[in-house]
Amino acid sequence: MRLLTNPIVMRMAAVFVAAAFAFVVGVLVMRRLRRNLANQAIDTEAPASLDSLPLHTYHAVIQQLKQQKHELQSNQQAERRRAKTSENISAAILANLSSGVMFIATNGLVRQANSAARQILGFAAPVGMGLNEIFRDADVTSGGDTALVEALQRNLREKAPSQRLEVRYLTPGSEQRILEITVTSVQSPSGEPLGAACLINDQTELAQIRLQQTLRGEMSAEMALELRKSLATIADCAKRLATSQEETSVQQLAADIASESAHLDHTIGGFLAAPRAANAGAGI
Repeated sequence: MRLLTNPIVMRMAAVFVAAAFAFVVGVLVMRRLRRNLANQAIDTEAPASLDSLPLHTYHAVIQQLKQQKHELQSNQQAERRRAKTSENISAAILANLSSGVMFIATNGLVRQANSAARQILGFAAPVGMGLNEIFRDADVTSGGDTALVEALQRNLREKAPSQRLEVRYLTPGSEQRILEITVTSVQSPSGEPLGAACLINDQTELAQIRLQQTLRGEMSAEMALELRKSLATIADCAKRLATSQEETSVQQLAADIASESAHLDHTIGGFLAAPRAANAGAGI
C-alpha cells in the first residue's frame, strides 16, 4: 500500500501509461501514413517513372529528334532540287529540239507544246486547244486509212502501237505544209492512259525536192524523146543530102538540118536552165 501511495511510483506509472498511449498512437499514425503513401504511389506511378529519368536523357532524346528532323528536311530539299533540275533539263531539251513535240491529254486538249511545234503548226499558243481546232484542215496522205483526229483519239482511249502519218496541213496563215506526225500512246506505270505524244516534223521542203526530182525525171524522159526525134530527123536529112543532086533540094535539106539543130539546142538549153533557176530561187 505504501508503494501505491508513494508519489514517485505514481509518477512513474503515469509516465508509463502516457508512453504506452503515445506508442499506440504513433503506430496507428504510421500505418495510416503508409497506406496513404501506397495509394499515392499507385496513382502517380507513370509520372513518377518519367520524373525518375535523369535530365541529360531528356536532352539526348530531344537532340536526336532535332537531328533526325534536320536530316529529313535536308533529304526533302535535295529531292526537290533534283526534281527541279530534271524538270529544267527536260524543258531545255524540248525547247531546243528541231522537231515539234506535243502532248495531248485524254480529254483531247493540248497540255504541252514546244516552240518547234508552235512554229510548225502556226499557233502561238496551242495549249488548251482541242484536236479538231488544230487539225481541222489536215488530210492524211499516207500511213493510215483514217483521219488524223480519229487516229489521235484512238491513241488517247487505248494503248495502240506507234503510228507514223504523212499529213497535208494548212496553217492558220493559209500556208500549205507536208507534216510527218508520229503518234505514241502515253501510259502510267500502272497501265492507266495519260494521253498521247506527237512528234511533228515539217517535210514540206523535202516534199518539194522530191517533186522537183520527179518533174526533172519526167523532163529528162521528154528531153530524151525530143533528142531521139531530132537526131533521127538530122540523120535522115544528112542521108538525103548525100544522095541528092538537085541544088534546090540540097538547100532545103541544109535548112532542115539547121532548123532541127536550133530546136535541139533550145531543148538542151531549157533543160539546163531549169535547175539554175531553181537554185537561184532557193538562194544557192
